Amino acid sequence: MKDVTSTSHQTLRVRETTDTRGPHWTFRNLSLTSLVLGSYEECEATADWLLSQAPARPLVGIVCGSGLGGLAEMLKDTVVIKYSDIPNFPQSTVHGHAGKLVFGTLKGKACVCMQGRCHLYEGFAVQKTTMPIRLMKLMGVETLILTNAAGGLNQDFKVGDVMVIKDHINIPGFAGNNPLVGPNDDRFGVRFPSMSDAYDRDLQKLAHDVADELGYSSFMKEGVYSALGGPSFETIAECKLLRLLGADTVGMSTVHEVIVARHCGMRVFALSLVTNQAVMDYDSEKKANHEEVLQTGKQRAKELEKLVSTMVSRMELKNKK
Repeated sequence: MKDVTSTSHQTLRVRETTDTRGPHWTFRNLSLTSLVLGSYEECEATADWLLSQAPARPLVGIVCGSGLGGLAEMLKDTVVIKYSDIPNFPQSTVHGHAGKLVFGTLKGKACVCMQGRCHLYEGFAVQKTTMPIRLMKLMGVETLILTNAAGGLNQDFKVGDVMVIKDHINIPGFAGNNPLVGPNDDRFGVRFPSMSDAYDRDLQKLAHDVADELGYSSFMKEGVYSALGGPSFETIAECKLLRLLGADTVGMSTVHEVIVARHCGMRVFALSLVTNQAVMDYDSEKKANHEEVLQTGKQRAKELEKLVSTMVSRMELKNKK
């Protein structure tokens, strides 16, 4: 395993020329606006810096949810870079999110794994929380796998169940909090991307096939994920409303990453680990808590690792360079 540390936290190194000795870098200051939103050029420069440290150009990206950072431990021949050492990269502040970018191979395929993500409730602009997804695309990632810890709204779901996400409800988006708000750069994607096919159906089928083979069918589900802003857990009334809207699980992440990934043209697959049952009864004395989320993640970690690694081994990737 190799650890990488950058030489500057406040400036971004921009590649200017390349000769037989490799890339040359210069430094320039970032404006406040670019720190928040990140232009194509700045994303490209950060992606180039990361690729200069990486052992290979990644084709698969994995984002680990709360308590699920162990997925990164599956990678071989790793290079690990702390978020705090990556120029212009948002830093996760939540317990259970290690804040490391891990490059390596999984079942022979070049991957990059985010051990922890950033959330709206940490104070980031939504465009900033999704910047890592754009960086993955610019580095070469064509298939994105996302995991999250979620509350179970569907009363048929149990704690420890794993839900294949087939669709989502972007509640913050109802109020205009969408990562694509603002000027559109066509180099990232089109102005009005479709979300009716946000989650790749072939990958969903692959997940169910692999789960059947591994004997995971008893805890594998399928459904709709809803995202709220957080950090407070949902009220009973909010849970009831979300269930009426058709949501099966609820969390505080993933949806904005999916929107940006699809905007960039990536295939997307996502899983929710049901870490707690949402409180739907006013007479109930149960209360959602983050410790329960992390504990459930630890208990189901091995099965999730086996499921994801087997799926990756069977994925057909277009660019195998």
